[in-house]
Amino acid sequence: MIKTAGSVTAAKGFYAASCAAGIKYKNRTDMAMIYSDEPCEVAGTFTTNMVKAAPVLWDREVVYSGKKVQAVIVNSGIANAATGKEGLDICRQTADIAGAELGIDPDAVLIGSTGVIGMQIPIDRIKDGVVQLAKKKAATLEAGTEASKAIMTTDTVNKETAYQIELPAADGDGSVTVTIGGMSKGSGMIHPNMCTMLGYITTDAAIDKSLLQKATSEIVKDTFNMISVDGDTSTNDTLLVMANGKAGNACIAEEGAAYNTFFAALKQICEDLAIKMASDGEGATKLVTSKVLHMDTKENARILARSVIHSSLVKAMIFGKDANCGRVLCALGYAGPEFDPNTVTVTLKGEEKDVIFCENGVVLPFDEELALELLSKDAVTLVSDMHMGEEEATAWGCDLTYDYVKINGDYRT
Repeated sequence: MIKTAGSVTAAKGFYAASCAAGIKYKNRTDMAMIYSDEPCEVAGTFTTNMVKAAPVLWDREVVYSGKKVQAVIVNSGIANAATGKEGLDICRQTADIAGAELGIDPDAVLIGSTGVIGMQIPIDRIKDGVVQLAKKKAATLEAGTEASKAIMTTDTVNKETAYQIELPAADGDGSVTVTIGGMSKGSGMIHPNMCTMLGYITTDAAIDKSLLQKATSEIVKDTFNMISVDGDTSTNDTLLVMANGKAGNACIAEEGAAYNTFFAALKQICEDLAIKMASDGEGATKLVTSKVLHMDTKENARILARSVIHSSLVKAMIFGKDANCGRVLCALGYAGPEFDPNTVTVTLKGEEKDVIFCENGVVLPFDEELALELLSKDAVTLVSDMHMGEEEATAWGCDLTYDYVKINGDYRT
């Protein structure tokens, strides 16, 4: 697996575009398109929030139908959530105009929206934007990067990544290079199941749809479902993975070596994007990594790791660089899974030196200056060793700052 440049246009046959449609923002791009010149198998995961935005309902129907897709149209600024029948009508009209402009079936068009909940999207601006996007689409890496910028809301940086792997060739003669690239947005309303985000991944691999969905669903558990910024799960969370098969690999039709190679690369893409979102949490100054080791079950390890990075007190502790390590023990204790507090060790990890906060459930005297040094880094790692089994999990979050309240206190106005 080799990291390469680009994102959604890194794989063969994929194009992207961005434009300023004036949906809500002024003087910035706010619409993006991803297009494949060949129909794609598609897999997806979506928000677990009972209040689901119109684009989520639209995309779920397309993904679950088994239809192939060729395009995604995304807008930022307005979420098209809590918009009733009109919201779904906007999705249909968006797909219709995209289908007409691109010369494809409207039912092969997926929709994404992010922004303020409860506002209706001006459909005339969407239509004008789609026309611009269709004319501007390009297969360049730059086009992919600009698309990743167009879907940002409170994000401070765009989020993109790409990798290449080698898979057996379809003609049986050696191997071919397969590329997987992705982009996402997410900064606030970030919490597991399925986390707050829009994520789009493209690949030129040939893979069976059911296996693509299996891989996507499994990978989300240990990537996008393991980040939290503020405990709020959005109405619009969507992850889509599109595969057009243009790499020329032998189609991955069963689990085995080729599937495992593809799975590992797709997981790395998702982990990269998840970490980028956690580190760009609204108002954040630090990425916080919580590792749980030696737990009895994988799911219990996940729950404990998430509880630490979700704790407002732990997040505030890290922002203030105050090594109040009892808060970590507290977050583990109320998470739900049973464990023996008298066997827990909590460590603040550094590149060269560590600070052991507590051992066997007892807080120890520790080097306050070293703890301050480690808590002052841009990335802070807390390791909780439960001494109960062999399972482990990692979660990612950020510190809680004054700016988070400022950003969200006037988000709509």
